[in-house]
Amino acid sequence: MAVNKPTGDNARKGAVKKRSQTKSTLGGTSAWTKRNRNSGEFMALKRPGKKKKAAKKFKGVRVERSAAKTRTVNKKTAAKKKSQAARAR
Repeated sequence: MAVNKPTGDNARKGAVKKRSQTKSTLGGTSAWTKRNRNSGEFMALKRPGKKKKAAKKFKGVRVERSAAKTRTVNKKTAAKKKSQAARAR
């Protein structure tokens, strides 16, 4: 059962579905870009305010892993699975 009652109170509980965000640079400062996970379309961009170096994240939207981090994580899990298989023998 959902906990999003009462309707009309302008509050969302839980993560935003089918959206992700990634960090990018824009004019030498960091910005967050929101993306539709189904179509890959970039939907919105959050820029830093005046006199600030970094923008704030979108609330409730999951953060994409960078390609380099994903490769590192995949290597670690593969190594862990190999060691577990070797112990099981």
